[in-house]
Amino acid sequence: MTDPSGSPTAPVGEDRILLGLNTFGDVGEAPDGSPQPHAQVLRQLLEQAELADAVGLHAFGVGEHHRKDYAVSAPEVFLAAAAARTSRIRLGSAVTVLSSDDPIRVFQRFATVDAISNGRAEVMLGRGSFIESFPLFGLDLADYEVLFEEKLELFDKVRAQKPVHWEGRTRPALAGLSVYPPLEHHLLPTWIGVGGTPESVLRCAQYGYPIIFAIIGGQPRGFRPLADLYREAMGKYGHPMQQMATHSPGHVADTDEQAREELYPHWLALRNRLGAERGWGPAGRGEFDALCSTEGALYVGSPETVAQKIVRLKRNLGVDRFDLKYSNGPLPHTAMMRSIELMGTAVAPRVAELLAG
Repeated sequence: MTDPSGSPTAPVGEDRILLGLNTFGDVGEAPDGSPQPHAQVLRQLLEQAELADAVGLHAFGVGEHHRKDYAVSAPEVFLAAAAARTSRIRLGSAVTVLSSDDPIRVFQRFATVDAISNGRAEVMLGRGSFIESFPLFGLDLADYEVLFEEKLELFDKVRAQKPVHWEGRTRPALAGLSVYPPLEHHLLPTWIGVGGTPESVLRCAQYGYPIIFAIIGGQPRGFRPLADLYREAMGKYGHPMQQMATHSPGHVADTDEQAREELYPHWLALRNRLGAERGWGPAGRGEFDALCSTEGALYVGSPETVAQKIVRLKRNLGVDRFDLKYSNGPLPHTAMMRSIELMGTAVAPRVAELLAG
């Protein structure tokens, strides 16, 4: 089975960029400062997905995590619920931690979401930047590389929707078994999320999958060599060019000042919590403001500011899609809803206008 012409991951051209949203289901704060229940976060997340669909955004992705500060551990279950409450928006993971899952079950779950959503499912595969799933599912971190490599190889064979012949050392072999349910009209759109290493870019190109770069620090223009490497490698492997995308945190409000003041304390709490886990030094306002600047990796500001920054990204890297990670630490639900609304009603049309000019 082959993807038809008009694939949902075909490049979109020089004068267009698709706009999506990503979230990890960050656990916010109740009015008394205590963490919200995870169940409430998930219910609010459905409201956010509905709004994203209503304002015409292209995609909504939820990331898989297994820790107390994020509520989404089973992306496909959430996406199935979102599929029943939306009509147009593409629904995917951001990312699925393939290394600690079973490739066959991943495919089956996303094939189910695709059926429920009438063909709107997509999966982003990655190794994940957190490792909590490894001890949770009894996996050895010493196998970090081989688990992803073997499971990606198996997933690719399952995705082809033909009898699967595969053997490796991380799970029992398969000898000509078929996997159900199949997708109705196309192959499952499958992305690979990368953090910025040439090896990850080449692996993605080897399989001919679209790529999404997680740009959470530094300057987006610094990813140009990796974008060029992907284009070159896709040609080398004989694959038709697929979409390139980037994922970055941000927040949209009515003014630049409002956006920065709303986001800063929540960004700082998240940044310093992860920094303490990973041995980074403490952050402050200077780092935040630098990341919010014209060349920084945070997309924070008024619709005009964010639109200009997305257009600059398009022209610097030539990407086809930009996903805003709109949930950042305990940012309130009301602020996220306003950010989503502005992303669809103000940022998207302004980006289209700028690129057409």
